[in-house]
Amino acid sequence: MLRIVSIVVGALLLVSPPMGPAAAQGRGISLIRDAEIENTIRAYATPIFSAADLDADAVRIHLVSDGAINAFVAGGQQLFIHTGLLTRADRPSQVVGVIAHEAGHITGGHLARLQDELRNATAKSIAAFVLAAAAGVASGNADVAQAVIVGGQQVAVQGLLRYSRGQESAADAAALSLLDRTGQSASGLLEFFDMLNREEAITVGRRSAYTGTHPLTSSRRSTVANHLALSRYANVPDQPDLVRQHERMVAKLIGFLWPFDKVLERYPETDNSLPGRYARSIARFRRGELDPALELIDSLIQERPSDPYFLELKGQMLFENGRIADALAPYEEAVRLAPNEPLLQIDLARIQIEGNSQELLVTAKANLEQALRTEPENATGWFNLAIANGRLSEIGQMALAQAEHAAIIGDRAAAKAHAERAERELPLGSPGWLRAQDLQQQLGRKR
Repeated sequence: MLRIVSIVVGALLLVSPPMGPAAAQGRGISLIRDAEIENTIRAYATPIFSAADLDADAVRIHLVSDGAINAFVAGGQQLFIHTGLLTRADRPSQVVGVIAHEAGHITGGHLARLQDELRNATAKSIAAFVLAAAAGVASGNADVAQAVIVGGQQVAVQGLLRYSRGQESAADAAALSLLDRTGQSASGLLEFFDMLNREEAITVGRRSAYTGTHPLTSSRRSTVANHLALSRYANVPDQPDLVRQHERMVAKLIGFLWPFDKVLERYPETDNSLPGRYARSIARFRRGELDPALELIDSLIQERPSDPYFLELKGQMLFENGRIADALAPYEEAVRLAPNEPLLQIDLARIQIEGNSQELLVTAKANLEQALRTEPENATGWFNLAIANGRLSEIGQMALAQAEHAAIIGDRAAAKAHAERAERELPLGSPGWLRAQDLQQQLGRKR
């Protein structure tokens, strides 16, 4: 089930958007959670991460609901990819090239070093302010002070921009090396820069390489083109399985995110391909046309009865149209076919909770507990586990789940209150009781 959530993040950006790296600090962004799309990106990224000597499971991948062509890394090995990049990419290697660039940022420690450079820039600005005050007093002229401040700020900003451009060039070089190490062509990265050039021509016109945080895209393109001319992997095609996954991912994103008429422009009624029917099924579901949507998804399930994501979509359609009992079977089958997908387990549990029978509540609790072992920071999972425990009259476990949920969403007061209640209700020394104590200690340290 494609779901959108909001977070706040500080970032190191791949391309030069209206906000620079410093301005990204504290900006709220909307993220998409979807098991199929996340697995597709993971299939792209894992060989690159492995070649970069990164633990692929430790790098968290996030999908940003934003039409811009962009990607960035944030602290703690977190990779963010905009949906605009994914829907505009014609083939997997274009996305793989971007992932390789971001892996270069991670292995180079660029985000941590950027924070140091920001602190240096701030120190230079403060020094300029002190000098300006002294100059103003000595001359008795406020204009002198203003000139010193402006000059000091320009020095700080120019130093920061030079540093940022150097990081981007280093990440590009790392990307080319990683693509060669994985036996993949850099032609996708070249096509990405072509795409970026066209986008810049439309949106911002010509940029100055001196004032931008990144080297000119044309310069970056030349670097990749020169590399391709010498690379033994220049003509390696995209893997067919990845191409199929890419086509499905793009169709799914377009079906969920684009206006209905734009979906039909991209995938007209005459398009009987799997991606075409997938996109139109989602678009008609979003439009409230349940029967045509079900007819399309049923045709896909008939062709691929073992595909968990088609079954998941059918379950979502039925559930969101109030047909809870009908939604249960396709979701159960989806989880049976993909037993290690926590997002599917959480969505199945939601339906089981709505069924509100004792048997379904017990199963929902088990599904949620298994999913949360894999995704311990999933707020939706803890919220639904609190409901299941409450309806099962397990008050201590309910309070503990409420505490976990509140802690994740940043409600410290509620998290503390629920953790204290869990500690009172749960048996002394039990795992839940110990976790309630741990939560209180963590909340105290954060204060």
